[in-house]
Amino acid sequence: MENFINDLAVFVWTWNVPILVGSGIFFLIYSKLTPFKYIIHAFNLIRGKYSSKEDIGQVTHFQALTTALSGTIGLGNIAGVAIAIKLAGPGAIFWMWLTAIVGIATKFFTCTLSVMYRDVDEYGNVNGGPMYVIKNALPASMLPLAYFFAAAGLIGALPGFQSNQLVQIIGDLPMFQFENFNLIAGVVLAIITGVIILGGLIRIAKVSEWLVPLMSVLYFGSTLVALVLNFEDVIPAFKIIIQDAFTGSAVAGGSIIAVIIMGVRRGAHSNEAGIGTETLVHGSAKTSDPVKQGLVAMLGPIFDTLIMCTSTALLIIISGVWLNSDANGVTLTAEAFSMLLGPIGYAVLFICVISFGASTIFTYSYYGSACSRFLFGEKGVRAYQWIIIFFVIVFAVIPIEAAINIIDISFALMAIPTLISSVWLAPKVIERAKAYFAALELESS
Repeated sequence: MENFINDLAVFVWTWNVPILVGSGIFFLIYSKLTPFKYIIHAFNLIRGKYSSKEDIGQVTHFQALTTALSGTIGLGNIAGVAIAIKLAGPGAIFWMWLTAIVGIATKFFTCTLSVMYRDVDEYGNVNGGPMYVIKNALPASMLPLAYFFAAAGLIGALPGFQSNQLVQIIGDLPMFQFENFNLIAGVVLAIITGVIILGGLIRIAKVSEWLVPLMSVLYFGSTLVALVLNFEDVIPAFKIIIQDAFTGSAVAGGSIIAVIIMGVRRGAHSNEAGIGTETLVHGSAKTSDPVKQGLVAMLGPIFDTLIMCTSTALLIIISGVWLNSDANGVTLTAEAFSMLLGPIGYAVLFICVISFGASTIFTYSYYGSACSRFLFGEKGVRAYQWIIIFFVIVFAVIPIEAAINIIDISFALMAIPTLISSVWLAPKVIERAKAYFAALELESS
């Protein structure tokens, strides 16, 4: 079964890589890089500079971004990077950068559309995401794509990677190396998860609002200290990444294609651009104009991939553990931190992994609940939340390869309806963006 799941993941991502990257390049060209000119404006938006009482939605721009980032900044940047380097070599990081660059444009389009075509249900919930974009903007014949996305999302939002890696790093401590630890830790984590996710999006957003920025500063600050202490090795590490990206890694059997696929897979898991998951929470943001949230959303790949993933990758390469250790995932990153920063480094990473892993589980629970709501109505949400709590335990005890492949397959499937609808409706986004940017220029003149 593990071999079948692995082969299926490789198959779907072999086809998904050109679709994901190609769509991002299309968005870059079609927008003429216009959104990139307003990055400073996007930062002002998350500071609340342009907020008003007329804004409609459930969470603020900042809460939407931090909630989405809690699903991307975290174990994808800590353990995902380690997995990419271990399985495909340092060159995979270059292709993660590529997904982030094109992902900036992709997120602008997908998240703008999510707000443009969101729904408000009978309970007052503001619902956004690819399924509502397809339902409200595309011909009725395309509606099966909406159900396809939601069905794949039920699996893709399961906390497989997070639960697995959280238990792994705790289990690495000598005091916890006893029989049935994974099962016991999974049960405890499931209880904590239940307390948070049963409170809904507002509670998740409030937790993410303070937890994600705090842990991001702690993690990035620690990596920055390590890089400064080993400054002479930073440039050579960048050279290794770039050279390996085009020569093929010995770890990946010398195949450049394998390096590219692994880099894009881990990049997509890191920033979720084009997958559609992040649009589910951005579509619920309080905003008076969809373009505002599109601008806020496009900051995500900058934070989580270009900054956080790069920092992690440099530490792993500089430390040399990717060549000398049999460890994988979060344990490999922990070894890099310990080698470069000593016990303090391990302690910092431990705290960040626990915090990031937990916050990501909370965010993914919202993603899955949104898909469940679309498929089964409000009654299906609570049932799905209990399913998530159960699978926290399941993924805590299965091998990391199986956990990550299951999620990767679902992500690849979710990208298909997300990108079809976004490319289809790209003219609508440009039309709305032109009006917004014109009004902005008029206001500032």
